[in-house]
Amino acid sequence: MHKISFRALAIFACLCAFLDSKPAKFVVTPEVQAALDEIRPDPLRGDLSFLASDLLEGRGTPSRGLDIAAEYIAAQFRAAGLEPLGDDGYFQTASMAVLRPDLTGFDLKLVHGDRSASINPSEVSIQANVAVDLNNAPLFKLDLSDLAQVQALTPEQVDGKVLMMERSRAGMRNSRVATQKLNQTKPAAIITVAGSTPGEPPSNQPRLIDPDRPASGPARIAVASDAARAFYASLKPGANGATVSIHIAAPVQTPVRLHNVIGLLRGSDPELKDTALLLTAHYDHLGERPAGPGDRIYNGADDDGSGTVSVIEIARALSTLKQRPRRSIIFMTFFGEEQGLVGSTYYARHPVWPIAKTLADLNLEQVGRTDSSEGPQLNNASVTGFDYSDLTEYVRAAGELTGIRIYKHPRNDDLYFAASDNLPLAQAGVPAHTLCVAYEFPDYHAVGDEWQKIDYANMAKVDRAVALAVVMLASSDEPPHWNAANPRTAPFRK
Repeated sequence: MHKISFRALAIFACLCAFLDSKPAKFVVTPEVQAALDEIRPDPLRGDLSFLASDLLEGRGTPSRGLDIAAEYIAAQFRAAGLEPLGDDGYFQTASMAVLRPDLTGFDLKLVHGDRSASINPSEVSIQANVAVDLNNAPLFKLDLSDLAQVQALTPEQVDGKVLMMERSRAGMRNSRVATQKLNQTKPAAIITVAGSTPGEPPSNQPRLIDPDRPASGPARIAVASDAARAFYASLKPGANGATVSIHIAAPVQTPVRLHNVIGLLRGSDPELKDTALLLTAHYDHLGERPAGPGDRIYNGADDDGSGTVSVIEIARALSTLKQRPRRSIIFMTFFGEEQGLVGSTYYARHPVWPIAKTLADLNLEQVGRTDSSEGPQLNNASVTGFDYSDLTEYVRAAGELTGIRIYKHPRNDDLYFAASDNLPLAQAGVPAHTLCVAYEFPDYHAVGDEWQKIDYANMAKVDRAVALAVVMLASSDEPPHWNAANPRTAPFRK
């Protein structure tokens, strides 16, 4: 008989308790069904055709287009009868700062033996938190298309060196693995050579930071240069004897005020109404290219205009309920996700509702496009961190009742858990997940992500499942819990 350790028994007991915590059978009352039926394709299309229009110029953070979007979202929350939860009506005001690169005196020179390449300021996009002054620093080539090299990357290989890699289609699938690896290293700088990938981000756009949390990390230099591409191609992967000299002036810092948009549907239970669930999405995108022919606006219809209008439409629908759910529901859209989850991080540090009484967050990201690179995605959706908490069981059960299959993605489940606005809430201890329909789709972070390409009928179906999951969670006796049997949840269990 196989001997079972005490630790194994403890883990098994935790897993059994987690599985037993699945939501009880939920009865969809006629009133709840009527509210779900209010979620329709046409209002979603109407909201998104405005928020993702050229008028809003890609909703960059910060920008006038982003401010217009915030005002529009607040107006819809007001029309739905939500209570304002911000310091200024529906707005939570964040005092942030913008860093703008200073190209005065910029110099970048690559050397390998008798071969060299000098890069012009017009060929670079810079993210530097402080001045950079490197002379003949050793260079390390990381081939993103080589998954084995990416997985084998160690801090000893790159710490103190300048890391050089190419952004190309061949390396896109491994880029998130590389990001996780690079987060464990301390390179002196990172140079990314533009390859064949379309839709490069705008050059030298302002970058958002929280002045109370000074930015850190290595300087990042994106290079669009034939000379740099040829130099990169000539190097063997890893340490190769090449060196690089970099001189960058300190960035210029300017204060700016930004807003998360927050509305409340207060619960009906005298005691449980002091506890709340979050339904969230980010309303910003990449802005626009400063120059060049053709379409220059990153409209961000699916990423994440689709999540934003879904939050609005679900708020409208649930506000029609005469019998409110027992717990309160907070509807919120974040600024600055594309700048590194800045708005959600700000909220997690400055919550308008006590974190201890915030029971869960369901974040919506890219729920409108069904033309995924993995094939058509109809009547289904995936939840990141699927086994991290029992919140996903409520979403899965709601999907069964509304005809939407909620599944665990075999590759993106863990990778994308840390890639959207659920992460700062999870780091604060709140069971938080992101629901997504198409993780990768044509026009991702490109100017072609426009409102006409959204599958509104499918988005309405998914939103009905989300709305029902929110009602089930807000009506439950017990809040969601992290799965203690899953070691990946250890950083979030507090």
